[in-house]
Amino acid sequence: MKSFFTLLTIITIGTSVVGQDIHFSQMRYAPLNVNPALAGADGKIRGLVNYRSQWNSFSAPYSTMGASFDMRFEPFKRNGGYLAGGINFFRDVAGDAQFTQSNVNANIAYHLPVTRQSKLGLGMQIGYGQRGIGTMDGTWAMQYNGNGFDNTLASGESFDRQQYGHLDASAGVVYQLDKMTRSSAMRGNGYKITAGLAAYHMNQPESTFLVGGQDDLKMRFSGFVRSTFYMNNPKWKMKPGIYYQQQGGHREILAGSYFEHAFSGGSDRTQLKSNFAVAYGFFYRFRDALVSKLLVHYDDFSFGLSYDINLSSLTPTSRGRGGIEFMFRYQLSELGNQRIR
Repeated sequence: MKSFFTLLTIITIGTSVVGQDIHFSQMRYAPLNVNPALAGADGKIRGLVNYRSQWNSFSAPYSTMGASFDMRFEPFKRNGGYLAGGINFFRDVAGDAQFTQSNVNANIAYHLPVTRQSKLGLGMQIGYGQRGIGTMDGTWAMQYNGNGFDNTLASGESFDRQQYGHLDASAGVVYQLDKMTRSSAMRGNGYKITAGLAAYHMNQPESTFLVGGQDDLKMRFSGFVRSTFYMNNPKWKMKPGIYYQQQGGHREILAGSYFEHAFSGGSDRTQLKSNFAVAYGFFYRFRDALVSKLLVHYDDFSFGLSYDINLSSLTPTSRGRGGIEFMFRYQLSELGNQRIR
């Protein structure tokens, strides 16, 4: 089994599939990986840390770590628009061959009010990416002799390098409609909708380890719609969302909803109480996995835990074990203890 997944990883490196980006199951809480225009869209200051480990039932699990920070700057007095900036980082290590992807990006976004309850945001992301192979040892397709793998046979592969770097450019647009009322967390009503489109790797940098390789990193197109609204009860919120990603021939659709219950809420007037809420939900990644998610909010802090139950063709091998993911967030908004989250 170890040889099979080493082979799978190396074959992936030798084709354009090497360009497939990372993904997190808690996409609502990995905003700058979904759309550059989400910088500054949801709060004055926000910091996030994400960690994901998947395929732990195999010989070498895949692990991904990400972090981001974004903030708003002072609004322009004439039109109420404001600038926002941020930074986004991730590092992914995959399989026995230790194929690594690392990116660090700087974000800038501008948000302009369209009406009193809506705004439009445009964002750009410029950064540097690096790809590498930790080891050349492995089992190759050319080494299969019909009965098994023979390591004495030539691999038939010719590597030019074990790592390379490239510049990266991305852009996106986001629209928000906010009809929430905030007189008190225990008397709230209304809804908020956020939708966006983005394109990553717009410059399509070269992406190959092989001598004479011509592959470029494919553009990744990202689209999403998410919402928050009260469920005829000020203590209950529903937070549905659908996310679409396409990169080359690869597509990912993730859809589902959180259901959130507020156990206590702060008042805009007294500030004597702290916000405490728990959310739970199921999302489905089409033809791949069922994702169970838990969220805990306390004042400006949030903790998320999710687990993927694998439903794809790899289920007999993975035994249904997909990936576990953790998220930690700090978010400060201008609304005191009132958080839309």
